[in-house]
Amino acid sequence: MGLMSFFKGVGEKVFGGHKEVEPAKAAEVEPLRAGALLAHVKQLGLPYNSLTVKTAGDTVILEGEVAKQEDSEKIALAVGNVEGVQVVDNNLVVAEPAEEAKFHEVVKGDTLSKIAQTYYGDMMKYPVIFEANKPMLKSVDLIYPGQILRIPPVA
Repeated sequence: MGLMSFFKGVGEKVFGGHKEVEPAKAAEVEPLRAGALLAHVKQLGLPYNSLTVKTAGDTVILEGEVAKQEDSEKIALAVGNVEGVQVVDNNLVVAEPAEEAKFHEVVKGDTLSKIAQTYYGDMMKYPVIFEANKPMLKSVDLIYPGQILRIPPVA
């Protein structure tokens, strides 16, 4: 899947009171951040066969294996939509490859209905987008500018 870009200043707060760290101490913080991101994926209940999360500054590297394409995409979005993460390098191997989803950056005024109209030509297909982004989305009304959403292909 490769590199995905995110807005570093928006997203879920997983790192607690994370502050900028002196370069000399950055290496000590990276495993803690990677552990927090792995815990976040586990807390969301996202499936994987194996998963290693590494961090280098504001970049997250995902390695391991998942069963489905959507699992890979959801894990990348879960860690990418965390405050402080700007790039996700998704190197997850997918056991059952499928067509990749498109991705949409939420802008002010967006709703899932409006996004569904844009991608599917039918605003009533918003539940497809909602389901494709669970468990990261808790409600159809809780999206925010800068968030990246998965837009799966529809049959």
